[in-house]
Amino acid sequence: MFSFENTEIAFKSKSNKDLTRAYYLFKLIANNSLVYIGSRISNLALGLHLPVGWAIKPTIYAHFVGGESIEECQKNVRILEKFNVKAILDYSVEGKESLEDINLAMEETLKTIHNAAKDPNVPFAVFKPTAFTKEIVLEKVSAGEELNDEEKEEAENFRNRVGKLCETAYENDVPILIDAEDSWFQNFIDEVTYANMEKFNKKKAIVFNTYQMYRWDRLEALEKAYNNAMEKGYYLGAKFVRGAYMEKERARAEEKGYKDPIQPDKDSTDRDYNAALKFCIERIDRISIFNGTHNEYSSRYLAELMTEHKIPKDHNHCWFSQLIGMSDHISFNLADAGYNVAKYVPFGPVRSVLPYLLRRTEENTSIAGQTGRELSLIITERKRRKK
Repeated sequence: MFSFENTEIAFKSKSNKDLTRAYYLFKLIANNSLVYIGSRISNLALGLHLPVGWAIKPTIYAHFVGGESIEECQKNVRILEKFNVKAILDYSVEGKESLEDINLAMEETLKTIHNAAKDPNVPFAVFKPTAFTKEIVLEKVSAGEELNDEEKEEAENFRNRVGKLCETAYENDVPILIDAEDSWFQNFIDEVTYANMEKFNKKKAIVFNTYQMYRWDRLEALEKAYNNAMEKGYYLGAKFVRGAYMEKERARAEEKGYKDPIQPDKDSTDRDYNAALKFCIERIDRISIFNGTHNEYSSRYLAELMTEHKIPKDHNHCWFSQLIGMSDHISFNLADAGYNVAKYVPFGPVRSVLPYLLRRTEENTSIAGQTGRELSLIITERKRRKK
């Protein structure tokens, strides 16, 4: 069995210079006050249209982002390929709603699909649904509210845009991951996603929905989705994450007076996350699993389930994934042991990707032990190399 403690394998793609940069970066991220101040300064600089690239690009951007374009990501893709780790190129521009920005997101995402079709080391495409419409439309349709004529047209545009992406993925035989969003957007996203699953997943899972398991209703949603897929005769693609918007979700629920959609504690999230993996493994002939987690237990648990059910390590229905720049000890040790592993590689202009980067730094600060774990592994490897 593989070991997540093997730092030689975990960091074999990193030069000494890379390790040193990562060490100082995670030392900074470990300081909550610095992260808080840095985030506020960065947001202020964006709002005032001040230059930020000179400080961001050689540091946090270089660690967590593949480049400004698909072409710039190729260096990372080829490095990962040497160590049996795949790459998923993710156009990570967020929070833009103009038609010009939506069209640019469509253009870039279509390019990622075509790129994946010709690159064996890029097995999936991915997109954030909020990149393809106005948030008010997602919110109102999800809540079952009445739309005006302009909103009705925009809702239909969203269906068509997602449909075009899924159809292009189907035509190019590239599975496509549809990321999860805030709970008040998710009902409409689910509706559109399942409609495309029914259309394009007849022979295998091309379209994947994402389940944020820090929501207490997602295990039931997964079971319902599977039953619907069986009834209508298509394959279910299921990507699992714990979740990314907890503070915002809880604050909104309290403000608007509805039941908090988030699990009461981390143990409940972990329980449902691992139960979802078990549910899928027991139905592996009809479900494809994308296990997107930085949690060591859930990564090991899926590997153990595969062994228990005599599923080959490289079964094309089972994937493990982590973000580039994080949890290399999971990614590279799993890949070295023969499992299917893919790193998310975000890309986009520095200013446009900054919201994503701020979330990554805050995530590393907020997840219990995440930054400390990264630092301890880096320190261990630096000592090993010195010896």
